[in-house]
Amino acid sequence: MNNKDNTPGAPPGRDDELLTIGEVADIVRVPIATLRYWRHLGTGPRSFRVGRGVRYWRNEVTSWLQSQSDGPPAT
Repeated sequence: MNNKDNTPGAPPGRDDELLTIGEVADIVRVPIATLRYWRHLGTGPRSFRVGRGVRYWRNEVTSWLQSQSDGPPAT
């Protein structure tokens, strides 16, 4: 579900899409349990709670993935 309000000064994420933990797991291609563990550690894409559910902004997930590919090479 996208909100296409392009009002200047709109809060961050206004034009973004909310994703569930399952949708993010499919995008990142990791088990849901891994996302929960990353959330516990404070790593992984930034997330927040809406009621009892965890949600992610699609742009945050994309930015996090980009930052992972820009990091130092693995040894």
